[in-house]
Amino acid sequence: MTAPIETTGAAAEAQPEAVLKGVEGKRIEGRSLGQIALLRFRRDKVAVAGAIVVILLVVLAALSRPLQALLGLDPDSLNRHLIDPNTTLPKGDFGGMSADHPLGVDPKFGRDLLARIIEGSWVSLIVAFGATLLSVAIGTVLGVVAGFYRGRVDAFISRMMDVFLAFPLLLFAIAISASLQGGAFGMEGLPLHISVLIFVIGFFNWPYMGRIVRAQTLSLREREFVDAARGMGARGPFILFRELLPNLVGPIIVYSTLLIPSNILFEAALSFLGVGIQPPQASWGGMLNQAVKYYEVDPQYMIVPGLAIFVTVLAFNLLGDGLRDALDPRSR
Repeated sequence: MTAPIETTGAAAEAQPEAVLKGVEGKRIEGRSLGQIALLRFRRDKVAVAGAIVVILLVVLAALSRPLQALLGLDPDSLNRHLIDPNTTLPKGDFGGMSADHPLGVDPKFGRDLLARIIEGSWVSLIVAFGATLLSVAIGTVLGVVAGFYRGRVDAFISRMMDVFLAFPLLLFAIAISASLQGGAFGMEGLPLHISVLIFVIGFFNWPYMGRIVRAQTLSLREREFVDAARGMGARGPFILFRELLPNLVGPIIVYSTLLIPSNILFEAALSFLGVGIQPPQASWGGMLNQAVKYYEVDPQYMIVPGLAIFVTVLAFNLLGDGLRDALDPRSR
């Protein structure tokens, strides 16, 4: 017979292997999904850098007018004494860069490029954010309805998405913007141009968001929590807005962040083609349009707005990629 093994007091009080050293007396708390996503995002230094640039751009756009007043900048002030009357080009090297005009001045008029970049920032961002908000609102509602109800409702909404995606969007946007340049809906000038751009870009881009939301909804509607809600007697609208939509916030935020830079490029393209924001209002695309005539003799005039667009789009793309990896690590 085997003698029973006696355990000493020290062995009986030994900690299990799962308990880590150095945590005695410390309270261990679990992390929420939001905290886990934030931790993943903070580990991505490139995405954090993109987020910092985006925050700075938003602050710059929101405070553009006070900032211009503080720095004594005027985007429409003419400085013809800085222009060579024989060539209509800025005097000096690098487009007339100086301490008073760090980014130089534009040809022919001598307007400060830094002031015009700051002035154009709020135009580009308000159009991009407004169009994105419109696309997200329409695409989310129609996408979640199509994915949840399926059948004829899904077929109708899906065919409607196909029709919108088949539109030659650029040509259609040019036609609408050009036809509404004078005045419409009781508006004229800059408010009209901004409203038309937001409507054209946002209204015809919603199918991209709609397809993503529909695909996610088709997956979520088969999950156990939806079956439990049905078993408790919940109706369709309750399940849609209380059960499904909260679980779609992650994909919606990620795709919205990636949609903003494409809308910035779209607005710049329309302004470049002359059917977006109209002079004398500063816009990055309009500055590129005016720089085409001078890019061989004054490349600075094209580099400055082009670099502003490049940095903005890159920052939003880096932020969107970081949010995607943080909210859905399986997508890596």
